[in-house]
Amino acid sequence: MAAWRRPVLVRDPLGIVTAIELAFFLMFLALLAWFYFAFISLDFSKIIVRPGRKIWQAKLFMAALRLGHVGSLCCAFLFFPVARGSPLLQLVGLTSEASIKYHVWLGHLVMLFFTAHGLGYIVLWASTDQIHEMVEWARTRVANVPGELALLSGIAMWVTSLPRVRRHMFELFFHTHQLYALFLVFYTLHVGITVFCSILPGVFLFMVDRYLRFLQSRARVRLVSARLLASKTVELNFCKSPCLTHSPLSTIFVNVPCVSRLQWHPFTVTSSSSLEPDMLSVVIKRAGTWTQKLHEMLTSLPDSQPGHLDVSVEGPYSYSQDTSGSFLDHYDSLVMISGGSGITPFISVIRELVHRSVTTTTPSLLLISVFKSSADLAMLDLIVPASGGFSGVFRLDLRLEAFVTGENMAPTGDVARKAPVKELWFKPSPPHAPIAPVLGHNSWLCLAAVVSSSFAVFLLLLGAVQRLYVYPVDGNSNRVYPRVPRTLLNMLFLCVGVAVAASAAVLWNRRRRNDEAAKQINNLTTPATSPDKVTDGYAGVEVESSPRHFLEQVTQVHFGGRPNLRRMLLQIGGSGTDVGVMASDPPGLLEDVATICSSPSASNLHFESISFSW
Repeated sequence: MAAWRRPVLVRDPLGIVTAIELAFFLMFLALLAWFYFAFISLDFSKIIVRPGRKIWQAKLFMAALRLGHVGSLCCAFLFFPVARGSPLLQLVGLTSEASIKYHVWLGHLVMLFFTAHGLGYIVLWASTDQIHEMVEWARTRVANVPGELALLSGIAMWVTSLPRVRRHMFELFFHTHQLYALFLVFYTLHVGITVFCSILPGVFLFMVDRYLRFLQSRARVRLVSARLLASKTVELNFCKSPCLTHSPLSTIFVNVPCVSRLQWHPFTVTSSSSLEPDMLSVVIKRAGTWTQKLHEMLTSLPDSQPGHLDVSVEGPYSYSQDTSGSFLDHYDSLVMISGGSGITPFISVIRELVHRSVTTTTPSLLLISVFKSSADLAMLDLIVPASGGFSGVFRLDLRLEAFVTGENMAPTGDVARKAPVKELWFKPSPPHAPIAPVLGHNSWLCLAAVVSSSFAVFLLLLGAVQRLYVYPVDGNSNRVYPRVPRTLLNMLFLCVGVAVAASAAVLWNRRRRNDEAAKQINNLTTPATSPDKVTDGYAGVEVESSPRHFLEQVTQVHFGGRPNLRRMLLQIGGSGTDVGVMASDPPGLLEDVATICSSPSASNLHFESISFSW
């Protein structure tokens, strides 16, 4: 399995692809090819040419029809990777952000086949003087207009999801992608509910997950404190229910209504649920418009009485606990390579290993961080949590190598590392609650109950209406129940089933944890760590036995150049031990590290990509 997980492709268009991913991708393409040509060969052997048509037109009709069927086969898998809280992802050890690339691959295939399907019919209608078919909405058979509307919705999502558009106009991409609801509605009106059932499993799980996320996002969570660094970086510390556990490298979506009611942004969780059972932290670096507004708003708040801040979250989303521990336990050494804010995933890894060092032997750690300026070195201080409890860091075999590329020498007095930090402690508000699992303690069992009960409600409503209303109409020889209302009723019943079952489960679990949440919030009304102690750490008043002093001792800062990653990695890999190599943003750094780890001379370097493709 180690050989199958090595990168074999590094550059575009597929990005960093391991051998096992490439094998499954090629097998899926083989399935699509067999599916298409098996149908085409059968259709061509029994082809019937209608009066007024030529043989090539009859073949084009069959070919375009089967292209739509192949697109539907791809669409059957399209929604599985974007169900963030789906247990299916955790069963195979995938996080929601790592599975995004599979959704991207499938999305390209879906739109290629559906676009070819639509163009094939347009060419056929134009060649047979039946272009009026484009505006036909048949009452009891396949309707063309909703198919065209579904295709236009899909093309809009497809074009705005291209890398150049998504990276430079993320808001346009994000809001345009909400057209998926119209795409599904028009697709179902086009093909009918029977064909829609072929893609129903993925869509159904996505609907359940999306509605649960909606219910979680309606609640306001308790923001305990915020740390502002001189590097224009903010750490937000939330109150968390102890029953909510998450693995390292987890992500969470954050919405701050006073900054923007519509924008949700994903961030890596930097805390460890093992080391900090009552706290969840994220680090936000000032980069875009949203983060700039957030930083300016927090900076303008008074230190003594900042009041409270309304924040909503979705998540966290993480690996399964068993899978997440594999890369921390199965290697003799761990090398973590990051650029800029890409260091945030590795903060949670270090904190998790501090907790594990109490009971087990942990691998040696090397953190290689690349920054543009010396002010960004302050991000290394975020390794020490604001809540304390970090004394176990002395048990780690830890080494930090920081490279500052934009400066040739250290600033006088090491101002960047000693700059004062502003810390805000927010007051609790009655509507605020700790971040907790949306389905309570036994979330897997509760999710299974929601899925099964919602589908049972759907079937009961569907059966009742079909038996009591639709079939009596169809039984009349002079009437046929229209296709559109029948399809819309089926989709309405599906939505009602999901809404009823999920709402009942969330309300039941929320009522059970209200007393526990109130007690926990009261315990966090005063800071667990005095702000003065944190400020003193930045002012240079360090105790020699403190975690901050230890981090300074194991940190070596290099100015004026980039790290020679090939030399450093091959030197570690040549020691004969198994080395896990994790790399984070930016994409160019990921590709460079993957290229080194895929070389034959690095057989004991095992690459773990930390990908963020939202």
